[in-house]
Amino acid sequence: MTRAIEHVRAGHWPEQEAKAVVTLDFDARFRRRMMLTTDGGDEVLLDLPKPVAMAGGDGLRLDGGGWLKVEAAPEDLIEVRADTAHALLRLAWHLGNRHLPAEIRADAILIRPDHVIEEMLAGLGAGLARVTGPFQPEGGAYGDPVTPGGHHHHDHGHGHDHGHDHSHSHTHAHGHDHGHSHDHHPHSHAHGH
Repeated sequence: MTRAIEHVRAGHWPEQEAKAVVTLDFDARFRRRMMLTTDGGDEVLLDLPKPVAMAGGDGLRLDGGGWLKVEAAPEDLIEVRADTAHALLRLAWHLGNRHLPAEIRADAILIRPDHVIEEMLAGLGAGLARVTGPFQPEGGAYGDPVTPGGHHHHDHGHGHDHGHDHSHSHTHAHGHDHGHSHDHHPHSHAHGH
Protein backbone atom coordinates (compact mmCIF):
# COMPACT_ATOMS: atom_id res chain seq x y z
CA MET A 1 0.00 0.00 0.00
CA THR A 2 1.21 3.49 -0.85
CA ARG A 3 1.97 5.65 2.17
CA ALA A 4 2.12 9.43 2.50
CA ILE A 5 5.10 9.92 4.81
CA GLU A 6 5.93 13.63 4.80
CA HIS A 7 3.89 16.83 4.89
CA VAL A 8 5.22 20.00 3.20
CA ARG A 9 3.57 23.44 3.22
CA ALA A 10 2.16 24.97 0.03
CA GLY A 11 4.83 26.59 -2.13
CA HIS A 12 7.61 24.40 -0.71
CA TRP A 13 7.05 21.21 -2.70
CA PRO A 14 7.13 20.39 -6.46
CA GLU A 15 3.41 20.69 -7.25
CA GLN A 16 4.04 19.55 -10.85
CA GLU A 17 4.96 16.12 -9.40
CA ALA A 18 1.52 15.61 -7.82
CA LYS A 19 0.15 12.21 -8.82
CA ALA A 20 -3.29 12.88 -7.33
CA VAL A 21 -5.38 15.25 -5.25
CA VAL A 22 -6.99 14.48 -1.89
CA THR A 23 -9.82 16.82 -0.83
CA LEU A 24 -10.38 16.92 2.93
CA ASP A 25 -12.48 18.91 5.38
CA PHE A 26 -10.86 20.57 8.41
CA ASP A 27 -11.34 17.53 10.67
CA ALA A 28 -9.63 15.23 8.18
CA ARG A 29 -6.80 17.74 7.59
CA PHE A 30 -5.64 17.44 11.23
CA ARG A 31 -4.24 13.93 11.40
CA ARG A 32 -1.18 11.78 11.89
CA ARG A 33 -2.37 8.41 10.60
CA MET A 34 -5.49 7.57 8.63
CA MET A 35 -6.64 6.07 5.34
CA LEU A 36 -7.06 8.70 2.63
CA THR A 37 -9.04 8.28 -0.57
CA THR A 38 -7.84 10.44 -3.44
CA ASP A 39 -10.29 12.32 -5.62
CA GLY A 40 -9.63 9.58 -8.21
CA GLY A 41 -10.64 6.81 -5.78
CA ASP A 42 -7.19 5.41 -4.84
CA GLU A 43 -6.38 4.64 -1.20
CA VAL A 44 -3.25 6.02 0.44
CA LEU A 45 -2.22 5.54 4.07
CA LEU A 46 -1.35 8.84 5.76
CA ASP A 47 1.54 7.84 8.05
CA LEU A 48 3.23 10.93 9.52
CA PRO A 49 5.54 11.07 12.57
CA LYS A 50 3.21 13.52 14.37
CA PRO A 51 -0.21 15.12 13.81
CA VAL A 52 -0.19 17.95 11.29
CA ALA A 53 -2.80 20.56 10.48
CA MET A 54 -2.80 20.59 6.68
CA ALA A 55 -3.95 23.49 4.53
CA GLY A 56 -5.19 23.63 0.96
CA GLY A 57 -2.22 23.57 -1.42
CA ASP A 58 0.02 21.54 0.88
CA GLY A 59 1.81 18.45 -0.39
CA LEU A 60 2.17 14.92 0.96
CA ARG A 61 5.29 13.03 -0.19
CA LEU A 62 4.64 9.41 -1.11
CA ASP A 63 7.03 6.66 -0.04
CA GLY A 64 7.27 5.31 -3.60
CA GLY A 65 8.00 8.72 -5.11
CA GLY A 66 5.69 11.52 -6.17
CA TRP A 67 3.28 13.66 -4.21
CA LEU A 68 -0.37 14.09 -3.24
CA LYS A 69 -1.83 17.59 -3.33
CA VAL A 70 -4.10 18.49 -0.40
CA GLU A 71 -7.21 20.55 -1.16
CA ALA A 72 -9.55 21.99 1.47
CA ALA A 73 -13.11 20.74 1.02
CA PRO A 74 -15.99 23.24 1.17
CA GLU A 75 -17.80 23.21 4.52
CA ASP A 76 -20.89 24.90 5.98
CA LEU A 77 -19.65 27.93 7.93
CA ILE A 78 -20.89 31.07 9.65
CA GLU A 79 -19.44 34.36 8.41
CA VAL A 80 -19.24 36.88 11.26
CA ARG A 81 -19.13 40.58 10.38
CA ALA A 82 -19.28 43.84 12.31
CA ASP A 83 -19.89 47.52 11.50
CA THR A 84 -16.40 48.63 12.56
CA ALA A 85 -12.93 47.13 12.85
CA HIS A 86 -13.08 47.66 16.63
CA ALA A 87 -16.37 45.77 16.85
CA LEU A 88 -14.91 42.89 14.80
CA LEU A 89 -11.87 42.75 17.11
CA ARG A 90 -14.22 42.58 20.09
CA LEU A 91 -16.09 39.66 18.51
CA ALA A 92 -12.76 37.93 17.79
CA TRP A 93 -11.84 38.31 21.46
CA HIS A 94 -15.10 36.68 22.57
CA LEU A 95 -14.57 33.77 20.16
CA GLY A 96 -10.95 33.32 21.26
CA ASN A 97 -12.03 33.39 24.90
CA ARG A 98 -14.11 30.28 24.12
CA HIS A 99 -11.22 28.48 22.38
CA LEU A 100 -13.21 28.13 19.15
CA PRO A 101 -11.48 27.42 15.85
CA ALA A 102 -11.85 30.60 13.80
CA GLU A 103 -10.53 31.77 10.45
CA ILE A 104 -9.66 35.46 10.63
CA ARG A 105 -10.06 37.55 7.48
CA ALA A 106 -9.58 41.28 6.94
CA ASP A 107 -13.29 42.05 7.25
CA ALA A 108 -14.87 38.88 8.67
CA ILE A 109 -14.37 35.83 10.88
CA LEU A 110 -15.42 32.34 9.82
CA ILE A 111 -16.56 29.78 12.38
CA ARG A 112 -18.43 26.49 12.30
CA PRO A 113 -22.19 26.61 12.92
CA ASP A 114 -23.09 26.58 16.63
CA HIS A 115 -26.47 28.01 17.63
CA VAL A 116 -25.31 29.00 21.15
CA ILE A 117 -22.30 30.91 19.80
CA GLU A 118 -24.40 32.44 17.03
CA GLU A 119 -26.91 33.75 19.62
CA MET A 120 -24.06 35.22 21.68
CA LEU A 121 -22.55 36.93 18.62
CA ALA A 122 -25.92 38.31 17.48
CA GLY A 123 -26.42 39.68 21.00
CA LEU A 124 -23.08 41.47 20.65
CA GLY A 125 -24.26 43.11 17.41
CA ALA A 126 -22.60 40.79 14.88
CA GLY A 127 -23.93 40.29 11.40
CA LEU A 128 -24.13 36.55 10.67
CA ALA A 129 -24.45 34.78 7.33
CA ARG A 130 -24.38 31.12 6.38
CA VAL A 131 -21.67 30.46 3.77
CA THR A 132 -19.90 27.48 2.22
CA GLY A 133 -16.18 27.31 1.64
CA PRO A 134 -12.86 25.87 2.79
CA PHE A 135 -12.11 26.36 6.51
CA GLN A 136 -8.56 27.07 7.70
CA PRO A 137 -8.68 28.37 11.27
CA GLU A 138 -5.89 30.38 12.88
CA GLY A 139 -3.25 28.39 14.70
CA GLY A 140 -4.18 25.23 12.85
CA ALA A 141 -1.77 25.71 9.99
CA TYR A 142 1.42 27.25 11.29
CA GLY A 143 1.34 27.64 15.06
CA ASP A 144 0.17 25.69 18.09
CA PRO A 145 -2.42 23.49 16.39
CA VAL A 146 -6.02 23.72 17.47
CA THR A 147 -7.98 20.53 16.99
CA PRO A 148 -11.37 20.52 15.28
CA GLY A 149 -13.02 20.48 18.72
CA GLY A 150 -11.24 23.69 19.63
CA HIS A 151 -8.68 22.26 22.02
CA HIS A 152 -4.92 22.58 21.83
CA HIS A 153 -3.61 19.25 20.63
CA HIS A 154 -1.89 16.73 22.88
CA ASP A 155 -0.65 13.70 20.95
CA HIS A 156 -0.05 10.27 22.44
CA GLY A 157 1.12 8.79 19.15
CA HIS A 158 -2.18 7.09 18.31
CA GLY A 159 -3.22 9.53 15.60
CA HIS A 160 -6.24 10.90 17.39
CA ASP A 161 -6.92 13.53 19.98
CA HIS A 162 -6.87 12.80 23.71
CA GLY A 163 -7.68 16.23 25.06
CA HIS A 164 -5.48 19.25 25.11
CA ASP A 165 -2.55 20.92 26.72
CA HIS A 166 -2.41 24.48 27.99
CA SER A 167 1.06 25.62 28.93
CA HIS A 168 -0.08 28.90 30.47
CA SER A 169 -0.28 29.37 34.21
CA HIS A 170 -3.56 29.56 36.06
CA THR A 171 -2.25 31.35 39.12
CA HIS A 172 -4.11 34.61 39.58
CA ALA A 173 -3.41 37.34 42.11
CA HIS A 174 -6.75 39.05 41.61
CA GLY A 175 -10.26 38.23 42.67
CA HIS A 176 -12.45 38.75 39.62
CA ASP A 177 -14.08 36.18 37.37
CA HIS A 178 -12.92 35.67 33.79
CA GLY A 179 -16.43 34.83 32.60
CA HIS A 180 -15.57 31.34 31.45
CA SER A 181 -15.00 27.98 33.04
CA HIS A 182 -11.75 26.04 33.13
CA ASP A 183 -13.39 22.85 34.37
CA HIS A 184 -12.60 21.09 31.09
CA HIS A 185 -8.92 20.87 32.03
CA PRO A 186 -7.72 17.48 33.28
CA HIS A 187 -5.37 19.07 35.83
CA SER A 188 -5.76 20.80 39.18
CA HIS A 189 -6.38 24.53 39.53
CA ALA A 190 -5.31 25.45 43.04
CA HIS A 191 -5.32 29.21 42.61
CA GLY A 192 -4.37 30.21 46.13
CA HIS A 193 -6.57 33.34 46.15
